Amino acid sequence: MRIHCRVLVLALCLGVFLVLYFLGGNGADEPLLKQVVIVKQEKRNSSPSPSELGRNVAVKFAAKKPKYTVHNDDNAVIKAEGAKSKQRNTGRPVTKRARAEEGMHLAVVACGNRLDETLTMVKSALLFSRKKITFHIFAEDPLAPLFKERLKQWPRSVAAKFHYTIYPITFSVGDAEEWKKLFKPCAAQRLFLPVILKDVDSLLYVDTDVLFLRPIDDVWSFFTAFNSSQLAAMAPEHEVPKIGWYSRFARHPFYGVTGVNSGVMLMNLTRIRSTMFKNSMIPGGLSWEDLLNPLYQKYKNHITWGDQDLLNIIFHYNPECLFIFPCQWNYRPDHCMYGSNCKGAEEEGVSILHGNRGVYHDDKQPAFKVVYDAISEFPFEDNLFQSLFYPIQTKFLDTVNTLCGRIPQVFLKQIEKTMRKVYEDKVIRHVRPRM
Repeated sequence: MRIHCRVLVLALCLGVFLVLYFLGGNGADEPLLKQVVIVKQEKRNSSPSPSELGRNVAVKFAAKKPKYTVHNDDNAVIKAEGAKSKQRNTGRPVTKRARAEEGMHLAVVACGNRLDETLTMVKSALLFSRKKITFHIFAEDPLAPLFKERLKQWPRSVAAKFHYTIYPITFSVGDAEEWKKLFKPCAAQRLFLPVILKDVDSLLYVDTDVLFLRPIDDVWSFFTAFNSSQLAAMAPEHEVPKIGWYSRFARHPFYGVTGVNSGVMLMNLTRIRSTMFKNSMIPGGLSWEDLLNPLYQKYKNHITWGDQDLLNIIFHYNPECLFIFPCQWNYRPDHCMYGSNCKGAEEEGVSILHGNRGVYHDDKQPAFKVVYDAISEFPFEDNLFQSLFYPIQTKFLDTVNTLCGRIPQVFLKQIEKTMRKVYEDKVIRHVRPRM
């Protein structure tokens, strides 16, 4: 009996224990079960649509795929960040690209018998230029139709490299006839370019007797070297003060020690139009257009080289506005007829040849004439080495005993370098290596 009671008591205890165990276990597991159900439900509700899933996969794939070639340098991250910022700021790249695609502007003034000389200058600018050029040709009325006729005869491949506009000779202030006769015919027209070309920001002015022996793009790049106050650039009139014209004979103020030559002149027209120029007439300064005629009236009995003298006077009082580039960018007979005095040309060769004193058309300086004749007679689209450089090199042998021909590398070095560069760009870089 006692054994049965004990078994019954043990069974009851075990039953109570089991009841309490199951009741306690369900109570403890219920929150966990609810959490699992909620998580599963959230996963079902947040499962991406097929399109979202595709985007997620694409993002993961892009993240795994390298954006740049690794070059083991510290700039890789900078390049990547730069690329991201460019993508975010979509306005700037367009503006920069648009500015880069803007061509160069070149102005020239032609009067009298300067038709052929001007066209030869234009031809030399086009032979090596990389960007498109807009020519602003100021010409007397009889020359305008002749320019149009001759330019239309040039090959289409050449015509595609430039635009041109022909303007009449005009002077906005003062006596037009007096301006026209100042120094060489129409030369004073260059002074009025900021007034006439109001829609042009910057340009390169050259005389008709200028020849480019390297891309015009290279002299154009001097604009990027201007500081915030500079608005024009010219080369010195001479390298040696004791034999320079201004330092010996000028009866008016001039720039620096030897003055400047205006045959090759970069002009930031926007800055020129917005600047008040210091002068010796009024203390408050004058705008460019208001300055020209009073300045001429004050100094007209003291100037010899016309508009160039007026520019020297302006920049004498405003030297901070002028950028000076080296003599090889405006190389004239004065640099060699008294002995070689342009070190830059000796080292690098002539970049821009300026045949003033009429040396392209007489026998006083045959070295200049050889280069002019070769460019003038060069048939467009012929081989540059065979039809241009080789004739210059061959004919130069006849000039080595002359004042300017005794250092032939001065005339030949840069043009040879330029032609090799053109050859490399047009031929070598277009040939794909065989795989």
